[in-house]
Amino acid sequence: MADWLDIGRVLVFFGIIIILGGILILLTGKIPLLGRLPGDITIHTKKFHFYFPVATSIIISIFLTFIINVIFRHKK
Repeated sequence: MADWLDIGRVLVFFGIIIILGGILILLTGKIPLLGRLPGDITIHTKKFHFYFPVATSIIISIFLTFIINVIFRHKK
């Protein structure tokens, strides 16, 4: 019976993470400079547009790593 409770808690945790990710995606257009940082690759031609947010991805990765570490350290 305890195994089902653990699975439920994990599902709730990942559900919250998905919801927060969705909110972050909605707000990224309103955060200044996010997506237009130096290091983001943008290539424009007449018929082609390529955008790869290298620097933005690194910043988001560092932020999420910090948040997840804080959550798991407080859980112990």
